[in-house]
Amino acid sequence: MASNTFLHLTTKQAWEDALKVGTYSLSTKGKTLDEVGFIHGSFADQVEEVAGFVFAGSTEELVVLHLKIDKLESQGILVRVEEASNGKSYPHIYSAIPCELVDRVSEAHMNVEGRLVQG
Repeated sequence: MASNTFLHLTTKQAWEDALKVGTYSLSTKGKTLDEVGFIHGSFADQVEEVAGFVFAGSTEELVVLHLKIDKLESQGILVRVEEASNGKSYPHIYSAIPCELVDRVSEAHMNVEGRLVQG
């Protein structure tokens, strides 16, 4: 069974913008929920690979949003763990995320080797 806890990696600026309006609605870097249809998530063992794919070469300040499937679903937000084209399964959130439903936010950045550094 998949973990209840999952992550979403975004820019610090995108998170700060979300806090101003109360909801987070970016699917992934440069794409909105409306454009993609869901917000991309990853489990802890997938986040570094996703970061390398999405934020390779980025010098932006990043944050990791820590989320819980049951907490989102208890508020009527649909979360599905679905298989992607690479054969791996990822959590997808089919709604904007109210900021108060984010369990924790941690700082992150890409290092010079192109790897995600959290904390």
